[in-house]
Amino acid sequence: MGRLTALRTVAILRSLGAATSRELALRSWEIGIDLVEVPVQGESGWASLAAVAEVADGRPFGAGTVLTAEASRRATGMGASVILSPGIDAQVVTATLESGAIPVPGVMTPSDVTLADALGLTVCKLFPASQVGPHWLGHIRGPFPSMRFVAVGGVDHLNARDYLTAGAIGVGFGSSVQRVLDAPDPAGVIAELHALIA
Repeated sequence: MGRLTALRTVAILRSLGAATSRELALRSWEIGIDLVEVPVQGESGWASLAAVAEVADGRPFGAGTVLTAEASRRATGMGASVILSPGIDAQVVTATLESGAIPVPGVMTPSDVTLADALGLTVCKLFPASQVGPHWLGHIRGPFPSMRFVAVGGVDHLNARDYLTAGAIGVGFGSSVQRVLDAPDPAGVIAELHALIA
């Protein structure tokens, strides 16, 4: 598994096919994105994860939309070092930790964060972030000062700054990842976002 040092930026390569996922993963790593995530919905998703694993060369990659403990074990067996889910499930978290990978479950309510805290987690995915907005981060910090959040869902390189300045430790680019890669200076965009967190 590639060693993950940060989750400041995540490229989410959903339903793109193996060849395109491989290409965009390489471009994402090249411009400095911390983590490439491949959602594993259906066998095409698993094939895309395998394609990314083949070219990772020690760089960290993750599996997304992981809904079961079995899927978590399958993904970590392929080298995924991060397991991301749209919601929080104790069995998925436990299986991920037992595999030596990092679980990043999705949360949206105080009850979700309470469960994450009870499971010993310190990082969660705020999803879908656009439904609550950056101000959610300021409100949740009061009762949960030690929990950190990666904002995902409706986040692009234009509004990512809002989430980071509000307290997120990272952002995920899903449908917007192509726009990030096609920016005039994509490496500069990523560097600027990382600087906000540093």
